[in-house]
Amino acid sequence: MDKHSLETLELEFAILIRRVSLITTYNKFGTLDKAAYLLLHQITSHGSAGVKALADESHLDISTVSRQAAALEQKGYVYRIPDPLDGRACSLQITDLGTKEYSEHKQARLAKIADILKNWSDEECEVFGQLLRKYNRSIIEYIK
Repeated sequence: MDKHSLETLELEFAILIRRVSLITTYNKFGTLDKAAYLLLHQITSHGSAGVKALADESHLDISTVSRQAAALEQKGYVYRIPDPLDGRACSLQITDLGTKEYSEHKQARLAKIADILKNWSDEECEVFGQLLRKYNRSIIEYIK
């Protein structure tokens, strides 16, 4: 990669992070914070799961995911299902309220992103999505 491309990416990443923070600060997507949204997304997409599996999937500490899960449980968005083979373990299952909150939050996020990208072509959106996915996967490979 040439120096100019690398410098452009470095600056644009810094600007992107700042602007995403601005959007989430001044234009809330809904009632869920980023951590809650992503945890509910994992459960919605993959079904009930234990804290360890959720932590592994999100590349976070078990203690971090445990705190996030407790907050979701307190709000009534998830409930614990005891593991019949291991009394200490349990899985988290999303509730109807959690499904409703997640769905509403996702629709608000999709509407906001569609509005931001309204002047982009379908092809530009597709390529951008593919490159973001590739970049996110590269980060995970880098930190392993």
